[in-house]
Amino acid sequence: MKKIVVLGGGISGYGSAVLAKKQGFDVFLTDAGKVAERYATVLNEWGIEWEQGQHTMERILLADEVIKSPGIPEKAAVVQALREQGTPIISEMEFAARYMGKARTICITGSNGKTTTTSLIYKIMRDAGMNVALGGNIGESFAYQVATCQADWYVLELSSFQLDGMYDFRADVAVLMNITPDHLDRYGYCFQNYVDSKMRIIRNQHSLNYFIYSADDEVIAAELSSDKHSLRMRQLPFAARAAVASGAGDAFYDGEEFTATVGKKSVTIDCRKMQIAGLHNAYNAMAAALATLAAGVEAEQVARSIYDFCPVEHRLEPAGEKDGVKWINDSKATNVDSVWYALESMTRPTVWIAGGTDKGNDYSPLKEFARKKVKCLVCMGLDNEKLVREFTDVVPQVISCSSLDEAMRAARAAAVEGDVVLLSPACASFDLFKNYEQRGELFKQWVKENVL
Repeated sequence: MKKIVVLGGGISGYGSAVLAKKQGFDVFLTDAGKVAERYATVLNEWGIEWEQGQHTMERILLADEVIKSPGIPEKAAVVQALREQGTPIISEMEFAARYMGKARTICITGSNGKTTTTSLIYKIMRDAGMNVALGGNIGESFAYQVATCQADWYVLELSSFQLDGMYDFRADVAVLMNITPDHLDRYGYCFQNYVDSKMRIIRNQHSLNYFIYSADDEVIAAELSSDKHSLRMRQLPFAARAAVASGAGDAFYDGEEFTATVGKKSVTIDCRKMQIAGLHNAYNAMAAALATLAAGVEAEQVARSIYDFCPVEHRLEPAGEKDGVKWINDSKATNVDSVWYALESMTRPTVWIAGGTDKGNDYSPLKEFARKKVKCLVCMGLDNEKLVREFTDVVPQVISCSSLDEAMRAARAAAVEGDVVLLSPACASFDLFKNYEQRGELFKQWVKENVL
């Protein structure tokens, strides 16, 4: 019997273990940390052997194949030991795709915008009455859903870490939002390594598949003009800066509305009527429109769902307004490019809360908007030296704080009627918080208890 070891007992790991068990493999899940109670309960219900707080290397090294959770870095000792002996290591996505039958996938990646775009695609298809499941980096585990339900379509948000472990997987519809520096600490501080990871979204695609991408993104343009990639698929570019055209279809935003066309289907969206504002959301909506038209949704339904779509939690999410000061939770903005779009969309004088675990950020792209729009930068983290250095003399006031409460009080003191307080960190959350969700929830809770 084939031995499968699952590294990591989070949402990716427990789902992979369940699917492996259902397929009749000898399964062992191991997590150096603590397995959440809800995942432990499911593992026990399925009779899966598992451990926490350690890695039993003797057993791990007996695996025929290892499914690695995306949060475990390549440099981890357990991964290095497996690499040295040549054990195949794959991602949950690669494993689950082997058993999804005739179901098809829409896969979304990018440095920014992928969660909103994925959520919007899922909503459009669900509203259209399609048998669709949401998974990957959001929603339920892809593998667990393959094991326990039969969807016709899987809408999957994919991080670069998930793409790294995919080899034979092929996306029926691949969506690449953009590529900007992020997670460089996981890629040897080499941007090209990260670019190569993102471009794996089109791996194995053929002439019946679709590739949707930003034609405005210079990094993507450079990759597509090289001879590194097989481009047999149907290409559907979207853009706002220069008109694009493709025989398969395209989308273009003129500053007020966009028209998305796939084959003979076409939909025009007035972005002023959308509930999600800003240039970045025009890009997100164009990508979602192209993807769902390609999947067979009628144009009228695409338009209805886009107009009905509300902002994603923790992404430019209104947290309340009192005494003329608006509070916005953008905790999901964990890199510079996300913050660029957030600042771009600000129309009021801004008190900007940023900081956390720096991932090798270059803050220079933010400085023009910061000069124009930011009246005060509140740095929230255990090590604010880089942020303070970068933005001193760029914005009128820079305040260094080492806790959420201290930062929120400083922001409240700096804001006056007509201002906006924007939490848009540009950094990972791990110095003060478990994850960006907790950071956003605590931000909203503080606003509710101390402002509203």
